[in-house]
Amino acid sequence: GASGIGLETARVLALRKAHVIIAARNMESAKEAKQLILEDNESARVDTMKLDLCSIKSVRSFVENFLALNLPLNILINNAGVMFCPFQLSQDGIEMQFATNHLGHFLLTNLLLDKMKQTAKSTGIEGRIINLSSIAHTYTYEEGIRLDNINDQIGYSDKKAYGQSKLANILHSNELSRRLKEEGVNITANSVHPGVIMTPLMRHSSLLMNFLKMFTFFIWKNVPQGAATTCYVALHPSLKGVTGKYFLDCNEFEPSAFATNGLLGRKLWDFSNKLINSISKA
Repeated sequence: GASGIGLETARVLALRKAHVIIAARNMESAKEAKQLILEDNESARVDTMKLDLCSIKSVRSFVENFLALNLPLNILINNAGVMFCPFQLSQDGIEMQFATNHLGHFLLTNLLLDKMKQTAKSTGIEGRIINLSSIAHTYTYEEGIRLDNINDQIGYSDKKAYGQSKLANILHSNELSRRLKEEGVNITANSVHPGVIMTPLMRHSSLLMNFLKMFTFFIWKNVPQGAATTCYVALHPSLKGVTGKYFLDCNEFEPSAFATNGLLGRKLWDFSNKLINSISKA
């Protein structure tokens, strides 16, 4: 939420009178983002908190600090990410793009779910969880998600690893949606492709332009346009009860066959839990 789409999304939410928590790895950037929002809207309620999604410890610490504030939680936007980085493992020993873009968000969401359920119940207002995915989810490994060799450097492709993590975002929101519906909870979970924009996320990429041109939906957007779909899915009253969907340009869109594979979604859920448990016990 400290730059690019995240900052614009935070700005729009603040304009809608939401109390916005910007969770960011770089606190200096987060504070600058807060200042920009306040310059635009001096009555905005914005706070910043430290969160590094590639670290399980940092996610747990953030949740502990957030819950201590005893604030309601209506909307959770999983927006952070790294893109096309050379092969490297996170400090927890997990391939970096999978660790940051999927696993951190998966744990964060699970740890905040009880708070979201309490808020939805006490306020009667539907909770909404939004995962920022990408059209790049269509460009992944032949098995979709490398569940058997997630950390292997052999066969690693920075672009396929990014696509894999974005596929995981959709599978996560779909499986979460299924579970919440089964539980009868007033919370929706959806994923969005925000549009192709130039953001700090692209810091690892020199071949980015050529890669993005592979996609039919190659439309450059400015930052407000890039954030529009996220804000629409987070806020629009017409989407009440809409869950387990993927959105592109403010419309429902059919993702890849892998992304709608319920069995793969359940396998990914179990795999993610096991990974987190093994890290936490280490």
